[in-house]
Amino acid sequence: MKRIKKYIYLLATGAVIMTANSCSNKLKETPYTVNTVAMFQNAQGIQLALNGVYSGMRYIYGPEGANIIGDAGTDMWWGNAGGAAGAYQISAYTFDYTDGSILTLWNRTFNGINMCNGIIKWAPGIAGIDTANVIGQARFLRALSYLNLVSQFGAIPVDLGSGDYAFNQSSFAGFNRLPLADILTKDWKLIISDLTYAAQNLPNTRITTGSNAAFTLYKAAAYGLLAKAYIFKGYSANAEATDWQNAYNAAMQVINNQATYGCSLLKNYADVTAPAINTITGQGGNYNPEILFAIERIPGDLPSNEESVYNGLAATSGGKDVNASNDYNMSYDATPAPVASSSGKPCATRTPLYGRPLRVICPTDFLYNTLFADKTNDSRYDGTFNSVYLCTVQTTSNYQSGSSFSGNFTYNIGDTAIVVARNITEYNTLVAAQLKSAKPYRVISPAEMPGISGTYPGAAGAAQPVLMPSMMKYWDPARPNANEGGGRPYPVLKLSEVYLLAAEAAMQLGNNPEAVNKVNVLRTRAAFRSTLSATDVTTRTNAMLAATPATITLDFILDEHGRELAGEANRWVDLAMRKQLVNRVKLYNPPAVAKIQDYMMLRPIPKSQLDNLTVANPAQYQNPQW
Repeated sequence: MKRIKKYIYLLATGAVIMTANSCSNKLKETPYTVNTVAMFQNAQGIQLALNGVYSGMRYIYGPEGANIIGDAGTDMWWGNAGGAAGAYQISAYTFDYTDGSILTLWNRTFNGINMCNGIIKWAPGIAGIDTANVIGQARFLRALSYLNLVSQFGAIPVDLGSGDYAFNQSSFAGFNRLPLADILTKDWKLIISDLTYAAQNLPNTRITTGSNAAFTLYKAAAYGLLAKAYIFKGYSANAEATDWQNAYNAAMQVINNQATYGCSLLKNYADVTAPAINTITGQGGNYNPEILFAIERIPGDLPSNEESVYNGLAATSGGKDVNASNDYNMSYDATPAPVASSSGKPCATRTPLYGRPLRVICPTDFLYNTLFADKTNDSRYDGTFNSVYLCTVQTTSNYQSGSSFSGNFTYNIGDTAIVVARNITEYNTLVAAQLKSAKPYRVISPAEMPGISGTYPGAAGAAQPVLMPSMMKYWDPARPNANEGGGRPYPVLKLSEVYLLAAEAAMQLGNNPEAVNKVNVLRTRAAFRSTLSATDVTTRTNAMLAATPATITLDFILDEHGRELAGEANRWVDLAMRKQLVNRVKLYNPPAVAKIQDYMMLRPIPKSQLDNLTVANPAQYQNPQW
């Protein structure tokens, strides 16, 4: 919804008794209303309930805890203890069932599920609403909620205290999670059924341009998520022989009907997550047609986003802001220039564009040196990471003797101040040029970047500051100040991912030429840059297509996921659901090697959930070995 009003709901669900703080001590809430059956008996109440579900999704997509459990501790990302202790613990797999980030996902999702149950039950009898559309939205959001929980925790109760799929309005201290296999079967049945209904009943299109643009749900989003659900199910204990074909059919429904649904791939990869329309391509911006569904905030409006404030600045974790705009940022404000020993820091003043340098989630050596080994032909590295910082405050700094220039230099606002090298060859080239410059900029070498350099500071010795390429997909230049989290829509599903899902399904069906075809659509797009000549684009396209293997493998699919979707807080689930988490983490994420085990492909049921149960032996509900 473009405008989400402020409603905080307090209710007891069938699987958890809500606590005041769902992420350590950082969340404090005041209940404004209590949901009862009466709320669902008129059109206004149904709409408010639906608004409440959308609003609650802002806890799940974008805040710091969501980013940590989505990306940290994978082959691509490690958690820096100096940015957040919890990020390092998740990354090193030293966390336990008290972890706050995991608890937030658990606690904050069941309210929305219960609300959806109420909407689905009573909406058919309410006059004055578009019943099929409203129920389609509720069933999509319920399926998305269950898919998020199943992907992290495994079997999730469908009986919240009042029966399967029923709205619950009274406190329930039981836990309908056993037997696990039976409950998981119900979960997948619910997810597939809900998304099938949504795909058949939601509108064909959403508005993607103009002042009314909004991420209202429509068929393409439902079919895309249905394809993803079938893919995940195909790797699960509930797999059926038809899953791969069903996944392919759902994905192709979107791909083959882009004109009908009003969705399309953008010409330039970097435009997809850019905050503004590219003046050269004429594409991009928050509401572009490649993003099938996103969770929206109200830009710059802290109260309406239910975001706490301190010292006039927005809280940077635990709330509903898009803290992904800060969590992946390097310490640009603490970086001297033109060399490490210089006295001045020309980017010392933080800006809304560059954000708060929290350095919580950092790239691994595998991400930087292997996935993005080709940073020339493949534009996706430059479309994901920032490489150049301009001076943000006039600064006089010194350069040591021994170069073509020495002594003091003055940086003016807007001067190039810091360049993060894409590889060691580029570093050497830039340093050689820097020595001849009358106003030299600082060049950051891969050898200076933790993780990328092959060194991973531990919990007791995290290097400060941290140098690395900052992931800029969620940067928000319109935010009121640098320390605030972003207010841009946070993508949940993009058309590019649907192409990858179609390729994976085709691969599993033994149709390798079709898998190659779908992958190469994205690799062709990745070769394009808006600043290149047609000849250069052709040359780079040929190089990208030549690098596609003749036979697509799951490893290659996952590598393409990494390049296409880097930093979108989906890597852990993508690996875990495909049973590839442990082997990839052991290969590419050194902090986790000592601790990670197969059972960790499921998260633990939170301690507070088990502590609030009044049934005998609550430990029986915990996931195995946690």
